[in-house]
Amino acid sequence: MINVTNLSKSFEDLEAIKGISLSVTKGSIYGLLGSNGAGKTTLLRILAGILSQDHGELTINSQHVFENNKMKDHLFFIPDSPYFFSQYTTNQMASFYSSIYSNWSQERFLKLQEVFDLDRNKKIQKFSKGMQRQVAFWLALSTMPELLILDEPFDGLDPVMRRKVKNLLIQDVADREMTIIVSSHNLREVEDICDYVGIVHKGKMLLEKDLDDLKSDVHKIQVAFKGEVPEQLFKQVDLLYKEERGSVILCIVRGQESEVIKHFRQYDPVIFDLLPLTLEEIFIYEMGDQGYAIQNILV
Repeated sequence: MINVTNLSKSFEDLEAIKGISLSVTKGSIYGLLGSNGAGKTTLLRILAGILSQDHGELTINSQHVFENNKMKDHLFFIPDSPYFFSQYTTNQMASFYSSIYSNWSQERFLKLQEVFDLDRNKKIQKFSKGMQRQVAFWLALSTMPELLILDEPFDGLDPVMRRKVKNLLIQDVADREMTIIVSSHNLREVEDICDYVGIVHKGKMLLEKDLDDLKSDVHKIQVAFKGEVPEQLFKQVDLLYKEERGSVILCIVRGQESEVIKHFRQYDPVIFDLLPLTLEEIFIYEMGDQGYAIQNILV
């Protein structure tokens, strides 16, 4: 559905994006991760057709996006700070969007009030930050988009509303094959819903992988021995991180799970545990490979 090839964008003396390529299939949820200033928001704004790239190719359903109203009719972008017309109520914003989005569903708009439970006749600017975020999702989902682009989408939502919104997103992906691109600093939130991730660092794509595959390639291990630690233990594995806690060693290694288990067990450890590894930890270790310090993150 989305194909990005060698995309670049600069602002005066800042090169925000440097030759990024990525691919997103229809009906998937793609998590865009990266450190502060990595270029994520710039990339999202190009995908939404707000900015035009300097170099490279971007197509959605084989169409260019910038200044393409027909293409934009099928996508919705919720930025990190949602914008609404001054003094407008939710009903008035709904009326505006219904006039520009051909797939607007008034039936769904009314039905979603059961989820968000907000006064449609109250001025949006009088709502709290979290409530304004709810209005943004309410309006976005009522446009019935094929592509939903989200920048820090759960910021300000309480835990109950986060769960409700995530359920709505997953339901639309399942029922309508809606495609979602989501950027968030809360990696645990992304991990809950994404099936594919891309990590951006200093304007470049560091890696792009299926989330399950990514987790299957990186492992957190807890190991201990009766005597000395075997000299060859860590020389024959792709070691990303190692920390000693008394006689117990915690380490992160990359490789096939079966091969990693076989390697460690051949040295007859008295303790050997393969521990679950979160997306947040994987992100930190990948950033560590790029020069970011890794300190005290194993829990």
